[in-house]
Amino acid sequence: MDALTLDQIQIFLTVADMGSFSKAAQKLGRAQSAVTYGIQKLEELSGVVLFDRSTYRPGLTEAGRALLGRARRIADATDAFRETARSLANGLEPELTIAVDSMFPMQMVFEALREFTTHFPTVPPRLFVRPLGEAVELLLNDSCMIGLVPLQVSDSAELRNFPLLTIGLVPVAAPGHPLSAIAAPIEADILKRFVQIVLTGRSASTDGRDYGVLSARTWRVADLGAKQAMLRAGLGWGNMPAHLVDEDIALGRLKLINAADFDPRTAQLVMGGAYRKDRQFGPAGRWFIDHLSESELAPGTLPLGL
Repeated sequence: MDALTLDQIQIFLTVADMGSFSKAAQKLGRAQSAVTYGIQKLEELSGVVLFDRSTYRPGLTEAGRALLGRARRIADATDAFRETARSLANGLEPELTIAVDSMFPMQMVFEALREFTTHFPTVPPRLFVRPLGEAVELLLNDSCMIGLVPLQVSDSAELRNFPLLTIGLVPVAAPGHPLSAIAAPIEADILKRFVQIVLTGRSASTDGRDYGVLSARTWRVADLGAKQAMLRAGLGWGNMPAHLVDEDIALGRLKLINAADFDPRTAQLVMGGAYRKDRQFGPAGRWFIDHLSESELAPGTLPLGL
């Protein structure tokens, strides 16, 4: 089997697809005798008969049908190998690594990646979703090429950044939570009596810094999805990106609470793109940055629907 060649695999696939040795020869631009020899050699190497030649048109044997799928996968992998090698030789990155803050609207990321793959099908993206400054740390230590992060935690001399959109934060609690039953504006001294679920990170850029913390009683969690689940469970109240809780509010799983000091004009995060100033991008990375910076939402405010 060590003498098995990709050419023999291609001949096998072509005969199977065309249903004829002569048509396969025409397709491949070869003499029919060369195609016949290629199949005979492959059968000799594999130890099985691939085609039943007793009929007018050669048909796949049971062994041939069993091996056909594997042969196609070999051919597909070979084509992918050639295409990737050609791309790398032309300076294209082997992959695109992106650090995404957990508050960043993922739909925008998905739309950008959908467009990206049409331009660079051989470059697989790799996403790292992290809370608060942890996504920035992945940029600073050169683990990721591009970051989609809050600009307030990406203000570093080593990074270049640009605004993309603004997201609003809203205070919410479960319908059964005591704060949800208060219709009048809730003063800060009352909010402080109840547990506030707070998103926290482990990065140096956010160590010791709190954002929007009002309560003296806090439960801290490093995952935004876990925070959302804890709020739904009525374990406390907290501020959440409005686009992430729109559906929860519409379905009655969460309720906006009437915080007296809450001002939607200041309860906002400016999200942007960021990358190291010394980062050398290939065509894929440069396209992704240009595409984001030219987006209709950049810079601007994310429609909240509330």
